[in-house]
This record gives sequence, structure tokens and C-alpha cells, in this order.
Amino acid sequence: MTQSELIILNFTEIRRRSIKLWNVLPESYYNWKPDEKAMTAIEMVRHVLEADYGWNIIINQGDMTNYKTPWKNRPFISVADELEFAEPYRNTFLESVRRFSDTELNETEIVHPMNGDRKTLGKYLLRIGYHESVHAGQFLSYLRAMKIDRPEIWD
Repeated sequence: MTQSELIILNFTEIRRRSIKLWNVLPESYYNWKPDEKAMTAIEMVRHVLEADYGWNIIINQGDMTNYKTPWKNRPFISVADELEFAEPYRNTFLESVRRFSDTELNETEIVHPMNGDRKTLGKYLLRIGYHESVHAGQFLSYLRAMKIDRPEIWD
């Protein structure tokens, strides 16, 4: 298995578990948030899904100066709708990762546009997986605070 295949496997497992969490969210709780500064539950789902679009630009060393998201002004309808809308962007992102050679993963330098941090492409991709995992943990705490049964994500 190549490095890119392992990274994709990790991304796929993280997303599978995120979706299990998101799918138990009742519509009546979409706008719930723990405090005024936090994202709502549905905003967090969108944030994670929308990130794939931006990550793809960054890992392909595109220009983020005039970044425009396809989600801009898009209404929140449902978790299922968010997943459906995000699918082509997710597939494009994963296809980009699939094309990277081990050499590219180990030698290409990525500069994160928000903070200027520099990492090799492989390490940057692993950080992307960590980003979603952190939000999965946050989402679990949201569900706990909402008193909603949390699904088993470790199977």
C-alpha cells in the first residue's frame, strides 16, 4: 500500500465515523450550540465538509487570495443535503491525494495560507485528518449536552 493509499484510508475511516455522528442529529437540534461563540451543530457539519474544497486548493498549491466557497449563501436544509452537495468536492479532494507519489508527499512543501506554517505535503494531509477528528470529538460533546444517544463509532 502506498503512502497516499494509507492517507486516503485514514480519511475514509474518519469521515465514516463523522457521518455516523452527524446522522443521529435531529433536525430540531440543527441550530443548537453550547454558547454564543460556538458553531451550531449544522454549521460544524458544513465546516468539515466545506473544508475539503479549500484543502484541495491548498494541497495543489492553488491561490487562496480570492477564495470563494461553493457553499456561500447556501441554505442549511439537512445533514443528508450537506453530504450530497459535498460529495463531488470530497471525491475531487481524494483524487488529488491519490495522485501524489511518495516522493511528493515527503518533499513537497505546503504553506498554510492562514498562518504561514510550513509542512511537507504528507504531514499536512495528516493534519487535515486531525482537523476532522477534533470536530468529531466536539460533535460528540454537543450530542452529550443535547442528551442525544451517541452512536458507537469504534466499530
